[in-house]
Amino acid sequence: MSEANPSYSDRPQATAQHPAIIAVANQKGGVGKTTTTINLGTALAQAGNHVLLVDLDPQGNASTGLGLTHSDRGAGTYALITEAVLRADVTQQTFIPNLWIVTAETDLAGAEIELVGQDRREFRLRTALRAADDAGPKFDFILIDCPPSLGLLTVNGLVAADAVLVPLQCEFFALEGLSQLMRTVEAVRSNLNPQLEIEGIVLTMYDRRNNLTDLVSDDARSFFGDKVYETVIPRNIRVSEAPSHGKPVILYDYRSPAAQAYIKLAMELLSRQRRQNGGRL
Repeated sequence: MSEANPSYSDRPQATAQHPAIIAVANQKGGVGKTTTTINLGTALAQAGNHVLLVDLDPQGNASTGLGLTHSDRGAGTYALITEAVLRADVTQQTFIPNLWIVTAETDLAGAEIELVGQDRREFRLRTALRAADDAGPKFDFILIDCPPSLGLLTVNGLVAADAVLVPLQCEFFALEGLSQLMRTVEAVRSNLNPQLEIEGIVLTMYDRRNNLTDLVSDDARSFFGDKVYETVIPRNIRVSEAPSHGKPVILYDYRSPAAQAYIKLAMELLSRQRRQNGGRL
């Protein structure tokens, strides 16, 4: 890892001049990371915020979950981080008002190898997202859906972000994986992005009937304190059904427990952002 740039300013909050950039990350697959990204983004957009989703996962599930087939995508995150294109040139409006996306291309799978020999390889996404770009829409939030790994793409997401939001599945191995991610976050903070913070930890696939759920929740809250969100995302079949319809669960079944939980999660995030920013977004 290269050394951090000392000219970076203190962590910015969501303002008219600078969006809050949040990486949604967990190296463990199947924890609800992409589902959290698209539903949190949708809920924030429905609350009146201008939101950009950056699909940094070569699987492209965030793009698919918002109804974008591979033929609909065109240039996206691969071009953004390897070809230095303008953000506005790869940003697409989704069918959801106030929500835009930079989609994942199939070529993104090879980006890890291509970036290895490039200068400031860990800063490619940061440079692209923070470059002055008067041609594109102005955003309140940028959510980065990171791959389920701790490779160079995820490092790019963490270096680009102000904070990281961690979906934590309520299962046996979850806390072990979380400790590994925390070590990576600390390494990024020490060497590349000293302003990176933990935005919060979101308990997903929460099942009150399962004693293990309570154990994981208690352990997480005892160790991380108020970094763990009060809102939990319950297990719900509607969450699994929604992507096949190209919709977030909030739009697929607004009344479902999971949809209501993601709306509450967005409100809790906004409340935390206001407290961090002196009562203003």
